[in-house]
Amino acid sequence: MLNIWILPSNLVRPLVFACFGALLFVGCDFLDVDPKQSISSDQALSGEQNVTAALNGAYNDLSDDDLYGGQYMMSPDLLADAGDVQWVGTFSGPAEIIRKNIQTNNVFIELQWTEAYEAINGANNVLGALDQIENPQDRERIEGEARFIRAALYFELVRLYGQPWNVGDPSSAPGVPIVTEPTRDITEEDNVTRNTVQEVYDQVLNDLTTARDLLPESNGAFADTYAASALLSRVYLMQQEYQSAAEAADRVIQSGQFELAPTFADAFNNTEDIPEYVFAIQVSSQDGQNDLNTFYAAENDGGRGDINIQQQHLDRYADDDARGDYFYQDPGTGDIRTQKWQDDESDGANIPIVRLAEMHLTRAEGNLRSSGGNVGPDPVEDVNAIRERAGLDPVSSVAVDDVLRQRRLELSFEGHLLHDLKRTGRSIGTIPFDADELVYPVPQRECDANPEITQNPGYTSC
Repeated sequence: MLNIWILPSNLVRPLVFACFGALLFVGCDFLDVDPKQSISSDQALSGEQNVTAALNGAYNDLSDDDLYGGQYMMSPDLLADAGDVQWVGTFSGPAEIIRKNIQTNNVFIELQWTEAYEAINGANNVLGALDQIENPQDRERIEGEARFIRAALYFELVRLYGQPWNVGDPSSAPGVPIVTEPTRDITEEDNVTRNTVQEVYDQVLNDLTTARDLLPESNGAFADTYAASALLSRVYLMQQEYQSAAEAADRVIQSGQFELAPTFADAFNNTEDIPEYVFAIQVSSQDGQNDLNTFYAAENDGGRGDINIQQQHLDRYADDDARGDYFYQDPGTGDIRTQKWQDDESDGANIPIVRLAEMHLTRAEGNLRSSGGNVGPDPVEDVNAIRERAGLDPVSSVAVDDVLRQRRLELSFEGHLLHDLKRTGRSIGTIPFDADELVYPVPQRECDANPEITQNPGYTSC
């Protein structure tokens, strides 16, 4: 099993950073790189061993606690909250997020930008050195993995720092800067403007479809072809391309490589990947950090106990819904906490980024909204698979609202709520889904360093 290391990294802007921050730890014998925020062109990757190490470094960056190690799930969920949870921690960053009053110098928001661009640069370095890989099959796999990493991060960035696809004209709405070449020597030419939302989505789709076609069906804990299809289903759902979303999700389900865990509880706090995990971040007692456990769990479970679950959320579950019982009372404070992130960190628990349950609900929604006919079974079968696993009786028919309700119950505290509300045009309390305060600001650090960047509406201009 791959252990993706989560290592300390510098705070850096997207076009000015050390592309081998993680590689210097996992592959010190391979390169002699000066400790600066870029590498010169004569120090570009050479040799297959170096490229493989650089790819491992990109995975390491992907799993950073500010990215898929937790914050790409926790922070959007706080922004989407309207009374289901309570933030009681001492960090000001999450407090600003849940209050919908984010400052441009919010460190949590800044790190979700800078760490993403560091990981993107790592993927770009791998893609720029593919000619170092002699075996064609290895070269295709490595390209697919690097494209998957880059696509996943650009998708998160454009969803968080830009308005959703269904607001205004995506061909003119500001997204985030697209950088597809490795940053080595730094000049003023590296100051780039924001690409449009559509341009970023086009880049994501290009990378993911290429990755899907290049990656093998099985790739251990690394990204495989079905992980790429799973992310494609999310992209299509955000774009309201429902037929394509259903088809991408169906490809994952029909592969036969995945299955729902026997019980809802079995889907979480696993020290190894289980068949329900389409893609997961690897965490062990020696390597990695699970920021979801850090902030959601009680102190005796290795957490800080910073997020309390409120009665409003508990009331969403039917009496016989096993998911409604998947909470516990903090022995230290008496507050209610989710058991999804309840690992005491003695063994480490992997973080599922995509579960098969999501694919069933995506296929159901895509089929219900599409005019092209069902992909796979009738939507009621997909919904009943989720309901029955939760201990609920099957239903004879379903509508879109039923699927959205199951998404909220099944996928709670996994980072889906904000994006589901936005793509379906639903408000957050009294705040409209397209409100300025529901979009992250461009970090002040980026504004200060890059005179070509522009700020989002509702925030102090760069």
